[in-house]
Amino acid sequence: MDYFQIPAQDLGKNAKIPVYPLGDSGEVFYEMALEMVNTIKEHNARGEKTVFICPVGPVGQYPIFVRLVNRDRVSLKNCWFFNMDEYLNDDETYIDKESPLSFRGFMDRTVYTKVDPDLLMPPEQRVFPDPADPGRGDRLIEELGGVDIAFGGIGINGHLAFNEAQPELTPEQFAALGTRVLTLTPETKTANAIGDRGGAIAAMPNKAVTIGIKQILGARKVRLGVFREWHRAVVRQAAYGEVTAAFPVTLLQNHPDAAIYTNAIAAAQPF
Repeated sequence: MDYFQIPAQDLGKNAKIPVYPLGDSGEVFYEMALEMVNTIKEHNARGEKTVFICPVGPVGQYPIFVRLVNRDRVSLKNCWFFNMDEYLNDDETYIDKESPLSFRGFMDRTVYTKVDPDLLMPPEQRVFPDPADPGRGDRLIEELGGVDIAFGGIGINGHLAFNEAQPELTPEQFAALGTRVLTLTPETKTANAIGDRGGAIAAMPNKAVTIGIKQILGARKVRLGVFREWHRAVVRQAAYGEVTAAFPVTLLQNHPDAAIYTNAIAAAQPF
C-alpha cells in the first residue's frame, strides 16, 4: 500500500481514476455546481433531457447550483434528479422526512423549495429510491436512456451511495447490483455519526435504501468530491489500489469518464 505515502503534490500522477487537487472546499463545490448547471444549459439548448444521480453528501454544491439556476434562469423542467439513497427505519420504511437525517427532507429544504417555481421540475422528476419497489428507479433510468452524470462522495470503506463493501463478491458480481435495501456497516454508521449525531453511533439508522452500483457505473460521467481528513487514505486507495468489491469506488478505475475532486485537506498525505 505504498500509495498511502503519495504526497499532496504528486496526487493524481499516474492515477487510475483522474484526481484533481484543488484549494478549499468551496472550489470543489463550485466545480460540481458549475458542471451541473453547464450540462443542463447545453442539453436545454439542444432540446435534450438531463438525468443526474445526486447525493446528500457532499452538499455544498447545492446553494451554488440554486443561485446559478435562479440567476441565469436555467429551466429544470426537462431534468430528472435521482437521489442516491435514504435512511430507513428497522421495518424498511423511510425515516420521517422531518428528521434532520432525512435526505428527502434535505433536498426539499435546500434545493427544491429554493429554486424559482417557474424553473423547477415537477415532483415526479425528483426521484428517491423506493424501499417498497427498489427496481422502479432503475427501470425509469433505462426508459430515460441512462444517466448523464452521477455526482457523489466516497465513504470511509469506499462505498458509493450506500453500496457497502462486499468482499465476498467479485468486482463483476458487485458491479451488477441494482437498487436495494441493505444494512449499514459499522464503519459507515460510525463515520456518519461523527458528523450527524455528535458521535452517537447507536442513534444512527441501521438500514438504508441505495441506488445500485450498476446505475452509478452506467452513468456517462461520474464526478466525486472529497473533503475530510480520512479521505486522504480513501482517495489514494480509490485511485491507486486494486479493483475490488471490498472497496467499491475502485470499480470506477474501469469507467471511461470518472473524476475525483479533492480539497487541500483531503489531498494531504495520510501519514
